[in-house]
Amino acid sequence: MENSRELTRDDASDVSPLRRVSPAGGVSVPPRTLIVSDVRLYREGLALALEKCGDIRLVGTADSLESALPYVASRTCAVILLDGGMPHALAIARALMLADENAKIVAVAVADEAADVVACAQAGLDGYVPRDGSISDVAAAIHGVMHGELNCSPRMTATLFKRLAMLGPVADVGETPILTMREMEVAELIDRGLSNKQIAHRLRIGTATVKNHVHNILDKLHVNRRAEAAAHVRAHMSATHVSSQRRRLAVAPPDPVV
Repeated sequence: MENSRELTRDDASDVSPLRRVSPAGGVSVPPRTLIVSDVRLYREGLALALEKCGDIRLVGTADSLESALPYVASRTCAVILLDGGMPHALAIARALMLADENAKIVAVAVADEAADVVACAQAGLDGYVPRDGSISDVAAAIHGVMHGELNCSPRMTATLFKRLAMLGPVADVGETPILTMREMEVAELIDRGLSNKQIAHRLRIGTATVKNHVHNILDKLHVNRRAEAAAHVRAHMSATHVSSQRRRLAVAPPDPVV
């Protein structure tokens, strides 16, 4: 059996049954979790192990993108555990993101190599668990992504920082790729929380046209989620406003001496 698909009895028992405490001080709601793997033995073994956790709610398992989509499209799950050993796993992840951009995706059994982890990050995944990870690591990853956290080894953190440094200097927020006026309007409406249908109604254009604009925005900004694109444009607009204010103050005449 491959190392990436082993579930031992020790792993399954190494899970605390206690409910976790949220950062706000209360008891957190068990994350609704879906397991996606094309290997039945691995899928069912992981499900049995996670069911022993008192702080994770398993909503189902799926063996393919097609069987996972109904869970995701209906907003049934908050976290998706995706078997990193599946063929075209990252392509499946992107399709699931399109179905529900709010769902958190954690790749399980990922090779703890820089190229694999960076590929997960570039695909827009929210977390990962390496091949030698335990069920406790899986549970920690589930709760981590629900709070916007990434469980990552110090070695891999250093590797990711080095990879970022190799990409060159970070562009100033004012250097956002040029969007058309219509794309800017769509991005601003996305930032307000409007759906594609609502945006189409507001701008009096077809829903299919809105989807094309969203696709172009994501492609130009090199992001995978609508929320990321909206945040990027918002930061750009804020920086542009500050810059224009500074220029206005620089050329403004001094106050008259009384």
